[in-house]
Amino acid sequence: MSLRATPWRQVMQTSVYWSMLICMRTTLNLPDALAQAAKQRAAADGITLTSFIEEALRDRLDKEGLHAARVPLPTFTPKTPGALIDLDDKDALWDILDRSA
Repeated sequence: MSLRATPWRQVMQTSVYWSMLICMRTTLNLPDALAQAAKQRAAADGITLTSFIEEALRDRLDKEGLHAARVPLPTFTPKTPGALIDLDDKDALWDILDRSA
């Protein structure tokens, strides 16, 4: 029986294909001292360097997301008092547009 025709080979090819879609390979250029410190810390924690870097990135991104400065949204005052309308009410919207034209 040929290995090429086995369902096992198809399963493995599909598994490898999906794994490639889920993970991305990236090359990082790190200073030697930083890379060595990261490797040592990962080893001390009993995890891979990849897991260590992934965790560090997630922590940093989560931290920035929580403490990011909030930008105030712009507000507008109508030129004519009471001109605010419900945009879901298309008839009222057309009335305002017709009056302003």
